[in-house]
Amino acid sequence: MNMIKKGLVALTLASTLTFTGCGYNTLQQKDEAVTASWSEVENQYQRRADLVPNLVNVVKGYATHEEKVLTEVTEARANVAGLKVDKEVLNDPELFKKYQQAQSQMTGALSRLLAVTENYPDLKANEQFKDLQAQLEGTENRIAVARNRYITTVQDYNTYVRQFPQAMTAKVIGMKTKPNFSADAGSNKAPTVSF
Repeated sequence: MNMIKKGLVALTLASTLTFTGCGYNTLQQKDEAVTASWSEVENQYQRRADLVPNLVNVVKGYATHEEKVLTEVTEARANVAGLKVDKEVLNDPELFKKYQQAQSQMTGALSRLLAVTENYPDLKANEQFKDLQAQLEGTENRIAVARNRYITTVQDYNTYVRQFPQAMTAKVIGMKTKPNFSADAGSNKAPTVSF
């Protein structure tokens, strides 16, 4: 009986040391950190989406004949809102790419909308518009910061998942590297704004 107890203690100790060295707990921790970082990115995108209808309504009053730009912004917002975003987006590079493209479309539409306002001096002087524009600029900065944190967190996770012995543990439990943000094609060129 004493021999069985010693065997169980030894087995428990060996299991504990094996699982401690395999990185299972750290993998879980880093996976949760990626999820939390992604939630912050989504939070900032949601903040932007909530501001857009207000911005569009203010601009509509001044720029009634700029219907095309206003329609683009509305459609971009609908595309973003229509994408189901959950944890699976982080594990599926194709879904992640679609989500990124929808957000890029929104950014482009907002840039065109803000460029249109240059034609309306009264609009630029409107306090409500100035406030919304400042809110939108702040939101874009927050999005950039949240993306940067996400990129750093994914880099940390992906590096850890690919190292030995964690790579073996990750393979056994089905954890893979996560997709990261990438620049849109042509984003390295300065945009042209013409009136």
